[in-house]
Amino acid sequence: MPISILMPALSPTMTEGTLAKWLKQEGEEVKAGDVIAEIETDKAIMEVEAADEGVLGKILVADGTEGVAVNTPIAVLLEEDEDASALAEFEAAAETPAAAAAPAVEAAPAEPAAPAAVAPKGDGQRIFASPLARRMAQQAGIDLGAVNGSGPHGRIVKADIEVFRTGRAPAAPAARPAEMPGAPAFDLVPLTSMRKVIARRLTESKQQVPHFYVSIDCEIDALLDMRARLNGAADGTYKLSLNDFVIKTVAIALAKVPAANASWFNDGIRRYRQADISVAVALEDGLITPIIRDAGAKGLKTISDEMKELAERARDGKLMPEEYQGGTFSISNMGMYGVKDFAAVINPPQGCILAVGAGEPRPVVKDGALAIATVMSCTLSVDHRAVDGAVGAAFLAAFKKLIEDPLTMLL
Repeated sequence: MPISILMPALSPTMTEGTLAKWLKQEGEEVKAGDVIAEIETDKAIMEVEAADEGVLGKILVADGTEGVAVNTPIAVLLEEDEDASALAEFEAAAETPAAAAAPAVEAAPAEPAAPAAVAPKGDGQRIFASPLARRMAQQAGIDLGAVNGSGPHGRIVKADIEVFRTGRAPAAPAARPAEMPGAPAFDLVPLTSMRKVIARRLTESKQQVPHFYVSIDCEIDALLDMRARLNGAADGTYKLSLNDFVIKTVAIALAKVPAANASWFNDGIRRYRQADISVAVALEDGLITPIIRDAGAKGLKTISDEMKELAERARDGKLMPEEYQGGTFSISNMGMYGVKDFAAVINPPQGCILAVGAGEPRPVVKDGALAIATVMSCTLSVDHRAVDGAVGAAFLAAFKKLIEDPLTMLL
């Protein structure tokens, strides 16, 4: 019996994805463990490995198909000693009485669907058609063998029957009218899976999470001096960034104020035993937050190496779900863009996110006299359900003390 290859769930929250590319073609031999396809989720492109061995008999979902639901059949694997004739039995079995009685509604040809119904042809060839297209052809007395299919792999769909019956191609969709007279011209950018998820999650965050914000200014001249000395002593073997120090400082501050390392859940507040720091990385069409696990237990060089490697793979779309899901606290640093200060949106279910601005020379008062110091503004966005104002303030106080006197990180 042919084996159905199903759209895999590549993370606990995944419900659909894009079948980006088939790496095996119909008729190719497949061994268990072979990479057969690439699946694009909202955050990354993942490789799919075969669980069984055989021959790839039929591809049911074409390259580039979006919105493929988890557990949808995407291909059929023929076992040993099975030939293509076994596919007809498999595809015919996929059509159930319930499907035949379904109302005449059909998705667009590019959408993933159940395997096409198979109609026999006099010369022995098989014709692939959707159940609705087959019913429409039967009602209109149309020979499916005379119809050209426009669906994936030549599959005949509803539109093909309508074109054959009327002799006219479907009317092209009308141009989208301007929203109002005199509205400016625009280019419509299609929504990617990532963009849709970002829009949904951040809208939910602002609507459902009661944010409050706490800001603090940190003098970072001592930190910049330590960073310069450490990089100078590295002989080019590593280069620490300011963000590496921020990650380490946040982790230590969370160890000192563990109540800030928390998330709200309906069954209680989770206070995490280690600091898994999510760090926002900008991508061409969105952002992703790779995680430095247990950052408090790692040295600056280790953090730096991990962050560079994670950021590079994030931009290539190669992160595994466990590398960007499940952090306990987030950092968003826009200092490299010259941004002085900003407030970030919380990344649920996390309870806090620290927005880091640029370090810049500012006038400060020291010992009653005016002086110049490099000052970095930081704003903590807090979920008030999980973390109280006093806790947020205590965390920022601990962060400020550490960042301004970096030698205390060694204590």
